[in-house]
Amino acid sequence: MGDHGSGGIADHSVVAHEEWLAARSVFLKKEKEFTRLRDELNRDRRALPWERVAKPYEFDTPDGPRTLAALFDGRSQLVVYHFMFGPESKGPCSHCSFWADHFDGTLIHLRQRDVAFVAASRAPLERIDAFKQRMGWRFPWVSSGRTDFNYDFQASFSPEDAKSGSAYYNYGTTRAGGVDREGISVFCQDAAGQVYHTYSAYARGIDLLSGTYNVLDLVPKGRDEAGLPSPQAWVRYHDTYGK
Repeated sequence: MGDHGSGGIADHSVVAHEEWLAARSVFLKKEKEFTRLRDELNRDRRALPWERVAKPYEFDTPDGPRTLAALFDGRSQLVVYHFMFGPESKGPCSHCSFWADHFDGTLIHLRQRDVAFVAASRAPLERIDAFKQRMGWRFPWVSSGRTDFNYDFQASFSPEDAKSGSAYYNYGTTRAGGVDREGISVFCQDAAGQVYHTYSAYARGIDLLSGTYNVLDLVPKGRDEAGLPSPQAWVRYHDTYGK
């Protein structure tokens, strides 16, 4: 069972309907301004320059080795989720698993908009497939362990860089906290088959992929993580809640 404490609920202002409606209407103006700013941000993101992907990455998949271009699966756009699961890891990152619980429902809709989606981890494919089966997930999840893919797209680091604070992550050097971190990278493929890297985001930049967080942001307690040892300290593999 979850924590049903009163944080964000106790001693909250309670008013008559007319006053509630007036306050809500004022706040709506802020929401609409945020929506306009988000639309502008999305336009600016799409206008960013691209870079050619020249390296021939090859991934291990259930259908055999496949290149980055093949992961597009006949579409012109590809989103790759950098899933924290290294060869030496005891198991996949529970926080990435929290994000991954949202992926399956989007697949059929993304395909209708010319978008392919995969997750990529450095762990061997057999370990990936075993955990995917345990979780009941259907989204494509490939192993990038035999390539430099994770390193080139700033989602994995050498142990030395991770510990020293010189890991390049989220567009700056930092103490990464481990040899793998979360992120997304977006690619486009032209009619000639050339692949381009169009966008990558890391850390809080992947919040939009979590439907749970977007719903929690609507409720009185919000994400309710302020008193925890760290954000997402409450997150578990979905088959271990209540155990």
